[in-house]
Amino acid sequence: MNGAISLFTACLLVSGMARAEILPEPPREFRAAWVATVANIDWPSNRNLSTEKQKEELLAILDKAEAINLNAIIFQIRPMADALYASELEPWSEFLTGQAGRAPDPFYDPLEFMIRESHARGMELHVWFNPYRAKHPSHRTELPEDHVWHTKREIVREYGNYLWMDPAAEGTKRHTLDVILDVVRRYNVDGVHIDDYFYPYKSYGDGADFPDDDLWEAYLADGGDMSRSDWRRSHVNDFVERFYNEVKEEDPTVKVGISPFGIWRPGYPEGITGLDQYEHLYADARLWLNKGWVDYYTPQLYWPIEQTAQAYPRLLEWWVGENHENRHMWPGNFTSRVQRDGGWDPQEIVNQVIVTREQEGATGNVHFSMIALLQNRQNLADLLTEGVYRRPALVPASPWLDASAPEAPVVSQRGTFWSRTRTVSWQPGCDKEIRNWVIHTKRDGEWEWDIVPPAAGRELRFHPRDGITEMAVVAVDKVGNLSAPTRLQAR
Repeated sequence: MNGAISLFTACLLVSGMARAEILPEPPREFRAAWVATVANIDWPSNRNLSTEKQKEELLAILDKAEAINLNAIIFQIRPMADALYASELEPWSEFLTGQAGRAPDPFYDPLEFMIRESHARGMELHVWFNPYRAKHPSHRTELPEDHVWHTKREIVREYGNYLWMDPAAEGTKRHTLDVILDVVRRYNVDGVHIDDYFYPYKSYGDGADFPDDDLWEAYLADGGDMSRSDWRRSHVNDFVERFYNEVKEEDPTVKVGISPFGIWRPGYPEGITGLDQYEHLYADARLWLNKGWVDYYTPQLYWPIEQTAQAYPRLLEWWVGENHENRHMWPGNFTSRVQRDGGWDPQEIVNQVIVTREQEGATGNVHFSMIALLQNRQNLADLLTEGVYRRPALVPASPWLDASAPEAPVVSQRGTFWSRTRTVSWQPGCDKEIRNWVIHTKRDGEWEWDIVPPAAGRELRFHPRDGITEMAVVAVDKVGNLSAPTRLQAR
């Protein structure tokens, strides 16, 4: 026998094979957390950290996310027309280095680092841009010469303690889109994401109207006949549609996500009250979803289940009903309302995950923000891990982006007759990027599964006493498509 006997022989990979058992598939659920960098909410913990300390904090975030069985991070890389990555279009962020325009020293690229480490853990990395904010009140240092305040002053408005790029200015749209496309072009990101800051909340300017008289008067002089509110909304709509289409032209597999304020308008659904984002932020968030100008929608449902005027279940049901193009519905949860002492009961967040699962058409949640989970406030992270997130899950597939399955993995094995220990290893069956592996093993007549990320390696060692009688390996690509299984069974 030349000192080696194979314990397994490959089964035929024939679709619909009569004797092949149907393998159990892991659950599909988007489980994500926002990592906010504005005002150092989540990372870095302060603006004076060394490069190594910054990396340590990022690794701690990812390790915690992996331990909780999250499968995606939404990482804020542009809080105020600045950059937490290497950009030639906007300056380095003060929130990263303590001085706007100053690069990390020793140099590293936080986005490149996060992509590599997230993907190694089998997690998606989405990049989060604030589309219009040009300066946040927590910013302290002088704005550098390559900031839009200096390079494109004509599109920037002063509003309260903020600087804001005018959404009606073509220069604002083009600059923001160029920034987003530059990232899509240069980095292997899984998604691009914008939040609810379109026109600013009026509280930022003590109730004053947004200062755009020059553009409004030019519009009227050209014969424009829309109301001022409709005119403002038309520009936000134009940006959102272009945002979606231009990202798709650059890379069709990159998901586009938006997290609007959780109420479209008061009275939708009946009995709901609160801010009218349609009239005050000039955001027609229902239209964007109706049109399918997103791949996933994350309305910020930041209220408790039992709060009647903004009831989480009723709002979620309403948004799902507006999802005419069947995009992903992954609502946002105000997880940071759970404080170390006080605030929400952590069970509220667990219950919101359960409510989401019970709502047909909703397939995941996004937690704001990572700090509450990292600190395990009132044992919240433990409650999630021991309960609703006990087992890992795959991100739901996006067949409208790419419906082609990766090829079945190529599986090999080695071992000696005398030791009886065997090692099964696997490789991708093609050049398509593989993000995870699903490993199925059969013991005592029952199939078990596990999701194996790239960092865990591509091999499994076992001995006959482990009781494994069959095995199958499945590849998962970037947008969540599964390959056919490569099956092995005992002689």
